Amino acid sequence: MSKKIVLAYSGGLDTSVAIRWLMDRGYDVVCYMGDVGQGQDTENSRKRALDIGASKCEVGDLREKFIKDYAFQTLKTGALYQNKYNLATALSRPIIASAMIAFAKQEKAVAVAHGCTGKGNDQVRFEVTFALMAPELKIIAPVREWELKTRSAEVDYAKKHKIPIEQTKKKLYSIDRNLWGISVEGGSLEDPWCEPAVDTYVSINTPEKAPEKPEYVKITFDKGIPKALNGKEYGAVELVEKLNKIGLKHGVGRVDMVEDRLVGIKSREIYEAPASEILYASHFALEELVLDRDVRGFKQFIAVRYSELIYNGLWFTPLRQALDTFVDKTQENVNGEVKVKLYKGKAMVCGRRSPNSRYKMQLATYGEGDVFDQSLAKGFIDLWALPFKK
Repeated sequence: MSKKIVLAYSGGLDTSVAIRWLMDRGYDVVCYMGDVGQGQDTENSRKRALDIGASKCEVGDLREKFIKDYAFQTLKTGALYQNKYNLATALSRPIIASAMIAFAKQEKAVAVAHGCTGKGNDQVRFEVTFALMAPELKIIAPVREWELKTRSAEVDYAKKHKIPIEQTKKKLYSIDRNLWGISVEGGSLEDPWCEPAVDTYVSINTPEKAPEKPEYVKITFDKGIPKALNGKEYGAVELVEKLNKIGLKHGVGRVDMVEDRLVGIKSREIYEAPASEILYASHFALEELVLDRDVRGFKQFIAVRYSELIYNGLWFTPLRQALDTFVDKTQENVNGEVKVKLYKGKAMVCGRRSPNSRYKMQLATYGEGDVFDQSLAKGFIDLWALPFKK
């Protein structure tokens, strides 16, 4: 009797080849697809897995939980890895891995597998979650272990075994997408001096093709969570979908970066995240209005650590949960509306208002109605400088 293994299946090159590779090693392969808003035809991918030889392929709808409990929680924190990357791919791994564990127990599987390479971060994100939630399950990483050393070799393997794939030797980009963002790597992008080709644009317009006329959007927040777009309330998934559609039209959300991977190497990545860029800009602007200086400053420090925890696969850890408690407290007064101008690849905040605003016109103004007593400044400066005088 063959051993049952649950494979995290994406429908792409690596995991499609992995089905056949695992079968050749005596495994009964059961696939699990976590739908985090990839936008692909999951039914077609499910059938592809079965055609290759998987005995079953389960598709789990994780979109709502992914956006509300993972993406929006990270948004509230303000976490951006290296101050640029919104962690879209990193956030999707722990929710998929935890769903896989539940499915593996249901199927009475003896092992779990993923399609991550030995160079990347995703192997850590999957395997740490597996180890924490189901240490009894064996973990297999085909791409890390097999004899296929290049993507070209994988393409040849797929052709030899009649495995249906979309990649070719001419276009070898590795693309991962979900509702919160898209990552693109490989191919010509491996040269950090090389300007990304037009075919690396997956969803958004190039700035050159963006409309000549700007568009304004208004985002409403309740306790740090985006709730409405242009005055109309939406559920989490629908709001992100609508903002993605608007943002991609204007070329908003494109990031080209060289990032520090957990395994110690640098990699060149392209990210596309229109909704996320608009929401991060809006949320940050609203916090400027309602949080006091000390909380805002300390929270920015927390955001860096939080981004590292997510990037490094440590979502299900006590520290991340403890930081959430702090962040949630800071968000109690992050209520209000932010106006954003979208134009030629940029999301520019141009207005913000809140019932909890700490901004006082009568203190800030240099015009009529000024109540700030400037005569107090001299004594304040003398005392401020006192510890540093010789």
